[in-house]
Amino acid sequence: MQSLSSGAADAGRLASLLGVALREIKLHRFPDGEIRVTVGAAAATTIIYAPLDQPNDKLIALLFAAEALRRAGTRRLVLLAPYLCYMRQDAAFSEGEAISQKAVGRLISGIVDRVITVDAHLHRTPDISAVFPGIEAEDLSAMPAIANSLRSAGIDPATIVAGPDAESAPWVSDLAGKLGLAHMVARKIRRGDRSVEIALTDPASVAGRPVLLVDDIVSSGGTLIGCAKALIAAGATAVDAVITHALFPHEMAAKFRDAGIRSLRSTSSVPHPTNAIPLDDIFAAALRGEVNGTTLPEITT
Repeated sequence: MQSLSSGAADAGRLASLLGVALREIKLHRFPDGEIRVTVGAAAATTIIYAPLDQPNDKLIALLFAAEALRRAGTRRLVLLAPYLCYMRQDAAFSEGEAISQKAVGRLISGIVDRVITVDAHLHRTPDISAVFPGIEAEDLSAMPAIANSLRSAGIDPATIVAGPDAESAPWVSDLAGKLGLAHMVARKIRRGDRSVEIALTDPASVAGRPVLLVDDIVSSGGTLIGCAKALIAAGATAVDAVITHALFPHEMAAKFRDAGIRSLRSTSSVPHPTNAIPLDDIFAAALRGEVNGTTLPEITT
């Protein structure tokens, strides 16, 4: 297994779980901004672990690493990208706009044989295979890992699981079903990149109850803050949040607390101070076929 330095700690745990060696993909930056990429020893099947937050340099590093590995003898290249970048722009909404999902999908499809990610931010794209033509692709769910973590920590049976918008509905209903809790989804009206208005579909249902906010991705934090304030105003006794991908700046933590969010936990998809839910087991299950010399994914939930 090879890893970019940003994901080395998480990749190290996964490599240990799979019983494979981990080698770092090293980057050197020249004064003009170009980068040199050096990979470790290649294997016939090589897994690259690369969380693709802050993605621009990482995409170039991935392109260069694939070239070096193929030339050194790698025949099958598997990209494990716990967070997959540039998926939100799946259509052109104004004349001249690029569709980043298509462009990045084609780029990655041209350099690896299989992509594994988790809770990809696909919006209107029905299946991740449409993003990566001609190669294998799996979009795993973080909900089994999140549910197991919450069970271990203990959760009030009166808790209602809530999502900040319609896009969160699949994660909310899945997690609520796994935990045997009631759930609801709010309605979001976006006023801009950092301004949203939240309306609760059933405000009375949260009065006097703790609420667990669930979402796949938090970047600016505006939606999460708006939803927390609406829940507190409706009488929620406590608001905790759990998310798959934590992309927000570290200093946002104070604003979340000010909005009434008691705690915020994220998965290990992106290295972040809020990481509390490792995804090692679901990734190991998906990759054991590669390690054992087969190409069939062994995915369990």
